[in-house]
Amino acid sequence: MSIPSLDLTADPIELTAALVDLPSVSRDEGLIADVVEQALRAQTDGFEIVRHGNCVLARTNRGRPTRVILAGHLDTVPIVDNVPSRRTMTDEEGDVLHGCGTVDMKSGDAVFLHLAATLADPAHDLTLIFYDCEEIAAEFNGLGTIERDLPGWLEGDVAILGEPTAGQIEAGCQGTLRVRFTATGTRAHSARAWMGDNAIHKLGRLLTTLSEYQPRRVDIDGCEYREGLSAVGIHGGVAGNVIPDEVYVDVNFRFAPDRSEAQAFAHVEEVFAAELAGGQVTAQVTDSAAGALPGLANPAAAKLVDAAGGRFRAKYGWTDVSRFAALGIPAVNLGPGDPSLAHRVDERVPVEQITEVTEILRDYLAGA
Repeated sequence: MSIPSLDLTADPIELTAALVDLPSVSRDEGLIADVVEQALRAQTDGFEIVRHGNCVLARTNRGRPTRVILAGHLDTVPIVDNVPSRRTMTDEEGDVLHGCGTVDMKSGDAVFLHLAATLADPAHDLTLIFYDCEEIAAEFNGLGTIERDLPGWLEGDVAILGEPTAGQIEAGCQGTLRVRFTATGTRAHSARAWMGDNAIHKLGRLLTTLSEYQPRRVDIDGCEYREGLSAVGIHGGVAGNVIPDEVYVDVNFRFAPDRSEAQAFAHVEEVFAAELAGGQVTAQVTDSAAGALPGLANPAAAKLVDAAGGRFRAKYGWTDVSRFAALGIPAVNLGPGDPSLAHRVDERVPVEQITEVTEILRDYLAGA
């Protein structure tokens, strides 16, 4: 089967549309990886290019004093009648490109690919990483595969993830922790409730503590991170006439990146110390991921902030910047598109944001 061609020198808006028109749902990125690899090999100069599974990596080795990593995932969530792409012009939204991945994050990929082909003499050495399986469980994430198998490719002075940020820098990211609180009791017929021990009732005080919790706000490098502690799931009960003998509630803690995962769990245990003290309620971590400090004081990152007109804010969600931060590399999110539109059936990006991010990065990478 012939591989479709991709013109990396085309306007990044057109390049975005071409990438969207290549379906690449997670675990099915083979075709788009083939197309990206072929285009990079044919249309860029001075890049070492490596294919690893469905990850495509390219880097220069020009002896520049700094190295910038540009990383973007190739996969999307499942398509819902939103491929191929289409472009509309309305009074409400202006010139907009629609389609699965326009926001998350084929527009960011298009910007990176275009710059790799058109930047004649960048001030930094560049590493481009296009990876698979970001939208599914972390165990399949292509960046994790690269970190394990090709760790040298993740060395750099600053990393830029093309995640959607509406064209302004979102620095670092928050950590996330999920804790399951479980209470047990004794099952009995509800007509003889005194013979049982109702597990659900034991979580009443925990839910009250949760509803009264006052989350912290913390400023790091001029970025305000807002923490949150929320119940996200609850399960209990056997039947309408049975006293339940077990119940659990899942609590998600989104914590600022000045806390480690261990410190985040210690804080959760402190908040619910009274509920846990009697031993009738237990706590178990079911999922955890570290946050990432913004690192904007790093000279390479500071220059990027300048190129973006000084516009930056904290990243509230979790992204793969955390992987780079764990390696000691300052990392930011910067890409076209409103993140609140990611994964939606009506996913769409204003085309002016694609142009804007391209110019911001062109100036930064050129050392302007």
